[in-house]
Amino acid sequence: MKKTKKILVILGGNSKERNISLDTGRSCISALKKMGYNTIKFDPKKTSLNNIKKMNPDVIFNALHGKDGEDGNMQSFFEYLGIPYTHSGVLSSMISMNKYLSKKLFEKNKIKTPKYFYFSKKDNFNIDLRKKIKKNNLSFPIVVKPNNEGSSIGVKICKNFKSLTYEFKKLSKVYENLLFETYIPGQEIQVALIGGKSIGAIELRPKRRFYDYQAKYKKSAKTMHLVPAPINKKKYNEVLKISEKAYKILKCKGIARCDFRFFKNTFYLLELNTQPGMTSLSLVPEIAKYYKIPFVKLVKWMVNDSSINR
Repeated sequence: MKKTKKILVILGGNSKERNISLDTGRSCISALKKMGYNTIKFDPKKTSLNNIKKMNPDVIFNALHGKDGEDGNMQSFFEYLGIPYTHSGVLSSMISMNKYLSKKLFEKNKIKTPKYFYFSKKDNFNIDLRKKIKKNNLSFPIVVKPNNEGSSIGVKICKNFKSLTYEFKKLSKVYENLLFETYIPGQEIQVALIGGKSIGAIELRPKRRFYDYQAKYKKSAKTMHLVPAPINKKKYNEVLKISEKAYKILKCKGIARCDFRFFKNTFYLLELNTQPGMTSLSLVPEIAKYYKIPFVKLVKWMVNDSSINR
C-alpha cells in the first residue's frame, strides 16, 4: 500500500503580508487534510528553516506571500534541500516580484504596461522628480509604490506634484527601491493561470478609491467580483492570451495571476503574481470555481505539479 504523502505547508513568515499568508495556509491545510495527506504546518517566524530537512517532507507547499516567500529566497532554499515545492522557481519568482525587471521584460516582448521609471536609493540620492517625469513621459495622476511588495502595500495614487513629493519622501524612508508609473483608469481585470494556461478573467469593482489592501481582504469593503469579466468575447480571449505570454516570458510554474487595467480598448499589464492568495476571498480559487475546478482539486493539482529545478 502506497504511503500517504507528507506535505509541509510553509506559511506566515516575516513579511508585511504575514496575515494573508496565514489565511492562505489555513485554507490549503484544510483542503490537504480533506484529501487525507499527512500535513504539517511550518511558520518560519517561529521555527528555524534548518528544521525542514529533519521533518523529511515529500512536498513543500509554499503558502508564503511577500518578501522572502515569493521573491526567490525561499525557493533557492527549497532547491538546496532538494525537496519538491509548489509555485514558480528561483529566477521566475525573483523577476516577477521585482516590478521594474518584470516591466522591462513585458516591454521587450511588446506587452503594454503603464509608462514608468524606477528609483533606487543607491543611485539617486538627489532625484529630480520633475525631470524624471518629463523624460519618461509620465502624466498625473502618478502611482508611486514599492518595487517589491505585494497586496497593494505602500501603493499611493498622487493627483499632483505636491502629493507625489510628499508620498515619495515618506516611502523612500521605508523602501530602497520605488516604482513610479502613470495611473491608468478603467476596468480592473485579473486573470488566473494554472500550469501556463489561462482559465478565466474576473473584473473587480472596488467601492474604495482603488483595489487596495482593504478592498482585497476585507469583506466589509464590499468589492464587487464579476466572473467572467464583462468584456466582449474577443477582448476576453485577448487578455487570456496576453497572460499566457507573460507567464511564458517569466518562465513561471504552478498557479499565477496577471493584473491588468483595461482602458480605451487596451490592456495594460501591471504585474504578474507567482504566489496568488488562496483564501476565501482570493481570486484564483474564485475563477477556478466558476470554471468547475473546486478548491480541493486546485490544491491537489498544485501538490502533483510540485518539483525541484523549477
